[in-house]
Parts: sequence; structure tokens; C-alpha cells
Amino acid sequence: MNTAGRVGLAGLAVVACTASIAGCAASDEGGDGGGAESQKITVWSWDLNAEETADAFMAENPDVDVEVVNVGTGNDQYVALQNAISAGEGFPDVAFIENYALPQFALTGALADLGPLGADGLASTYAPGPWASSKVNDVVYSLPWASGPMVLFYNQAIFDRLDVAVPGTWDEYVTAAQQIQQADPAVYILNDVGNAGLAESLIWQAQGTPFSVEGEAVAIDLADDEGTQRYADVWQRLIDEDLLAPVADWTDDWTKMLNEDQIATLPAGSWMGSTLTQAVTEGAGKWRVAQLPEWEDGVATSAEHGGGGFTILEGSDHKDLAFEFAEFATAGGGVEILKERGLWPSSIDAANDEAFLSEPSEYFGGQAVNEEYATASANVPDTFQFLPFQVYANGIYNDTVGQAYNHSVTVAEGFANWQDSLDTYGAQQGFTIQ
Repeated sequence: MNTAGRVGLAGLAVVACTASIAGCAASDEGGDGGGAESQKITVWSWDLNAEETADAFMAENPDVDVEVVNVGTGNDQYVALQNAISAGEGFPDVAFIENYALPQFALTGALADLGPLGADGLASTYAPGPWASSKVNDVVYSLPWASGPMVLFYNQAIFDRLDVAVPGTWDEYVTAAQQIQQADPAVYILNDVGNAGLAESLIWQAQGTPFSVEGEAVAIDLADDEGTQRYADVWQRLIDEDLLAPVADWTDDWTKMLNEDQIATLPAGSWMGSTLTQAVTEGAGKWRVAQLPEWEDGVATSAEHGGGGFTILEGSDHKDLAFEFAEFATAGGGVEILKERGLWPSSIDAANDEAFLSEPSEYFGGQAVNEEYATASANVPDTFQFLPFQVYANGIYNDTVGQAYNHSVTVAEGFANWQDSLDTYGAQQGFTIQ
């Protein structure tokens, strides 16, 4: 399972950072950041694929030692990383950071600008969506690794049994949700109890731009942004009619419902395919992959959902070697490791590998699912931005928008409450809120 995607779905609590925006920068103590290269680097990542990637890198570079350290998944790592940065010691050379959390570390000065290290020449190496997500204020801070082009996973057996058409638009998705419940009240089109990562990605797919960041100036528009309004309208209809299973992702109940054919679709990043094959064994041969329902009939768009890349700490004394590892992981031998694990690499070469694209998946009934991932990856708008405090934002999502699920507020009202909280927090952190 791609844990990067998992954390993105689940939503995170706020990263502990009490320092000022400038004061969170990593310390250069102990070296000049560009002096004699050590042959050892430390990588922080919770993804098991990082260990195998490090082994492959060391096999090609026998004089190099790469230590991979798991200090915790997602938010646990971010808290540990921030604490080490604030202390000026104990931080790694390389850290895997999810796309939505990247600005929070980049804008503090904690991460190195990868352009001078070689990233400026790599723009054509990665798919447009992941490449755009690797930059903050047009500066490259990350080499994108495992990508999450968003598709619709659907249980074909459910749709066949209940005689419901697989939806091609989001209006049809609401209709299909109604028809599924009418035909079998034990089955839902989707589970959702408030999911910041899912909402952000679907707003992205709707070509929404609710967040805008330029330097320390932040603009938040969760009221009039067209993509946000589209999402709010569809989700309000799903909530009003109790068409969503009240079960959180990654719980035992969620896995049980999937195995018992009680959840019909999962709009998610491509990494969900790996999750299904491992956790939903009863679904083998039943599930298929399609492009996301369209917000406008005939206009195909997707989004990134989950995924992230390797960053280099500004305080690292071994930036050149760290960059060599990051490039190997994301555009070299590490790409093959991701492909073997059923994950979608950010490297654009994967989209041009005909054998990889046409490879049939037994779990998905012989479908060449990689072709669907490639199509989705090519249809990701590059205009979406995350907040420089997105980790905090996702952490309070259920306190605001999430209240719509118990009918305390409407989805639109929840977005307004979310914006009020984010405006206040951003100003407290020293950003200029516009």
C-alpha cells in the first residue's frame, strides 16, 4: 500500500512549529553545506520502497552508505522533522515529504533549492502534475517520486448485479448513488466521513484554485472559487440523501465493506490499486479502473491525490550526494522498483513504456490499468496550489467542513468556517492574508 496516499486521505493534525517563519530554517551547524562529500547520507521515509531503493543505489555505488530511517508515518515524521530543524541538529540529508506538506517546510527555509544541484534541467523528466507539485514559488524543492494520478476504482460486479450504469459525470455519480441505495440499502457508492485530501483533489480536478501563494502573501477563496462550489454542490446532495457510507478510510469496517461488496467506487490516486490487491482479496476480478467522472460533460480532467517526493535539507553537508540519490530514486533505477510494486512513478518515461502500459492486471479482470493511470496523469491541471500551512489546514478540516456530515452546517457553510479559521491561523503565523 502506498502510505503517502493513505495519509493524504486520512487527513493530518497540525505540525508542531512554534518558531517564526524565518526561524524554522535548518541549521548549517557542523558543515558548510557544500564542502567535501561524505559517502554516507541519511534518508527519512516511512515507505518501505525507500529501503529497497537505497539498496539498489548502494549496489550501483559500493562506496556509498544510505541509511533509511522510519521516524513515523506522515504527521509523526513531520513533527520529528520540524523538531530536529528547530533544534538545528538531528535532521536527515533527505526527507520524503508529501506534496501537500511541501510548502510548509519549503517556505520556512528548511529545504534546499534543488535547481542549482541539477533539478533545473529535469522538468521534462517528470509528469506535469507531480512536477508542478514539487515547486513552491517556482523554486524546485522536491524530486517527485511516487505519483497519485486520480482515477475511479469501481466494483463492476456491484454495478452489474444492481443494473446501474457506471457514472461518467458527477451528476451521473449522484444518480448512480441513489439507484444503488434504492436497489440495495446495504451498498453505498462511496464511504466518506470528512476527508480533506479527497475534497482538495476533487476541487483540483474541477479546476478550482481556492488557494494562492506568492511569497508570504496568501489568498484563500473557499466561497466563490468555481471548483470548490462544484464540489460543494455534489457533496451536499450526497450528504442530504445519506448516500455515503459513514465509515472512515483505513478502518477495519472499511476493509470489511470493501470485501463484502458494500462500497461500489473509490475515487483515489493510482496507489489505491496496490491497496485493493493487498487488502481487498475478495474483490479480485471484480474491480475495474476508469477516468474520474467529469465535472463538465466532454471535459476530461484529473488531479493528483497523494504522492510526494524527496527533498534535501538546507542544513545537509552532503547535498550533491543526496541529490544523486533523489535523482536515482525518482528518475533512475528506483523507478523500476515502484513499477514492480504496482505504484505509478512520477517519471514520465513510465507513460512511454508500452510494455508497462499494456501489462494486464489479473486483479482488475485483465484490464491494462496502467493505461488509465497514464491518461489521468496527462490530464492533471498544473494550476492548483497548496497552502504553506496545509498540514494544519487538513488537521482542522473535520472541525469545519466535516460538520456537514452530521448536518450541523451545509458544505458551503463548512467551507466558509474553514476559511475563517485558516485566515486567522495564517495571520498568526506571519503571512499576509489577502
